[in-house]
Amino acid sequence: MTKAEIIEKIYEKVGFSKKESAEIVELVFDTMKTTLERGEKIKISGFGNFVVRQKRPRIGRNPQTGEEIEICARRVLTFRPSQVLKIALNHDGNA
Repeated sequence: MTKAEIIEKIYEKVGFSKKESAEIVELVFDTMKTTLERGEKIKISGFGNFVVRQKRPRIGRNPQTGEEIEICARRVLTFRPSQVLKIALNHDGNA
């Protein structure tokens, strides 16, 4: 699903104009981005958690040459789905 498709769904379900729907989606994503840039966690009940984690530098290997290279320290974004979302994703009778 793309951002444009999310905007379209809001437009259809809520009845806002497409411009208003786009502004809402942009505001939500901008707020999430700003929060994550500050290193804060985002918890959406019934959906999951977005967490920024710090990774330490480490030694990696170039798969083509086998040469060792240093992979720099960096921040990575992780998502952990809520139990509600996990159940919904696996609700095919086998869970």
